[in-house]
Amino acid sequence: MPLLFIKEIAEQTHLALWNIVEDEHFFTKKMTLTESETERLGQIKGGRRLEWLAGRWLIHEMSGATQRLICAADKYGKPHLVNSPLEMSLSHSNEVAAAILAPQSVGIDVQKLVAKIERIAHKYMREPEFESLGEYRIEHLHIYWGAKEALYKAYGRRELDFRKHILIEPFDYQENGMTTGRVVKDDFEANYRIYFEKMDEYVLVYAIEN
Repeated sequence: MPLLFIKEIAEQTHLALWNIVEDEHFFTKKMTLTESETERLGQIKGGRRLEWLAGRWLIHEMSGATQRLICAADKYGKPHLVNSPLEMSLSHSNEVAAAILAPQSVGIDVQKLVAKIERIAHKYMREPEFESLGEYRIEHLHIYWGAKEALYKAYGRRELDFRKHILIEPFDYQENGMTTGRVVKDDFEANYRIYFEKMDEYVLVYAIEN
């Protein structure tokens, strides 16, 4: 079963995960792509094509709409649903696609655990965040990375410094938990609740604006 789950996590807020085992034809025969979607898909190469298709089909599955909601990009490249009041976010990692829909700003990130995350930790971790790391360092680093990716997506306007502009409240590692975070840049500030979960060899993180 490729659909791992769809669940309502708050009022009008849904979270879903898809295990991508299908080929492109599975999705293209189910979805009639718009001209702009067809053009965009043509610009994508390799396995990312399948991820792109799976994410859009997952959004449709979780929306419950009879007609597929079209996912477009704004001038900053942030995806949004055409003619819908709901906010959305997508993420992919290896064979897993994740999506979230909500009436307020949201972001999501799914990552397969890899030891090499240590090499880039200095690029996104602040000192208080480093100081909170414990025994499960690799998992902990992935949650911080996922939280910052989720807030970056929720903000959606690019040009954020992950160390300077995205602040995660330090937390102790556990397989399921939550913390809080902020995006602060110039005169902009937004606060988020951040939820995380370890699932076998993956880490799922999503953020919902307060």
